[in-house]
Amino acid sequence: MSSNDDPIVQVEHHFGVRFPQDYRDFMGTTGSMSRFVPPAGDFLVIDALDDLIGSNEAGEFQNRFPGAVVIGGDGSRELLTYDFRRDPPPLVTLDVSAEDWSSAIHQAASLSALLEHFPRTGWKWDDTDHDLGPAPHAHGGPAV
Repeated sequence: MSSNDDPIVQVEHHFGVRFPQDYRDFMGTTGSMSRFVPPAGDFLVIDALDDLIGSNEAGEFQNRFPGAVVIGGDGSRELLTYDFRRDPPPLVTLDVSAEDWSSAIHQAASLSALLEHFPRTGWKWDDTDHDLGPAPHAHGGPAV
């Protein structure tokens, strides 16, 4: 299989990004998840690669959130999203009805960090502990 046939490379090419290595590793081993995570008891979804393009194209998400790639969520309204306006891209949640990035709530600096603290903390519902500030890349794309 050439690297062009690799599903993660195809998704990266579609969005014009390169996913962080921990996400690439997770996709290569676990692939996806959809379950309640004890002891916090919150529901966590990490979408399969086959679902990423379709879920990101729904609701004109790319138009509302340039530089965003949704990778999962809480199984309801909150979308777990990489913010590729930043390097490295943090994980944030965005409500499906959010109009712009001002509604983003920082969840973790990486997927590894999220998976480490999520069992204890679950979802963060406000952004009082982390200031994302304005995006450093005004064009909305990934850092080059």
